[in-house]
Amino acid sequence: MRFSVAVVWIALAALSLGGCVTSNDSAGLQGSARTPKTASYAVGMEAQASAPKPWVMQTPFGILYSITPRETIDYPSKQKPGSIIVDTRERYLYFILGRGQAIRYPIAVGAEGYGWSGTSTVSDKREWPDWTPTPGILKRFPNLPRHVPGGYDNPLGARALYLEHTLYRIHGTNEPWRIGTEASSGCIRLSNEDAIDLYNRTKIGATVIVTR
Repeated sequence: MRFSVAVVWIALAALSLGGCVTSNDSAGLQGSARTPKTASYAVGMEAQASAPKPWVMQTPFGILYSITPRETIDYPSKQKPGSIIVDTRERYLYFILGRGQAIRYPIAVGAEGYGWSGTSTVSDKREWPDWTPTPGILKRFPNLPRHVPGGYDNPLGARALYLEHTLYRIHGTNEPWRIGTEASSGCIRLSNEDAIDLYNRTKIGATVIVTR
């Protein structure tokens, strides 16, 4: 019994860390762009992902975790409207509106040893993306599934923005209690509700700046 519990926890930990990187090409674009299953199923999933949620929730560990909701704030920036700035130290993502304002989203960032910084552009956008673990992740966690179709239980969540010439992305999550923590293998996670909101605002080619 102890062994089976350990295996379950290892698998969960692997999904938590590995759920943001795929075995894609250099731009991270391989995978499915389809909406999951039938149209009616997809509509139901959209409703679940975009419905307002309490910002204080019970985690699997029995701890109440408080999350700051997204909000429009004063944020002077030289970046043009539509750009994205990710502050991994503060664990916020800023969508630049212009005129000294931005929308601030709470995020989860890379775990220790998996953080990164740099400038990229949004090269693709996907609704309910599939997830395929990279060879590196499978080497660390060989019991992971080789492919997970898009859906409400997929580690990539409801939406994904792909960052050009990287294997990283900005995406939703099926583990909203991890928002505000160091949780991934380098990707930026938002709640599914926020991921949908950001996805609808962001255009292909938008500049993304990640700072540490």
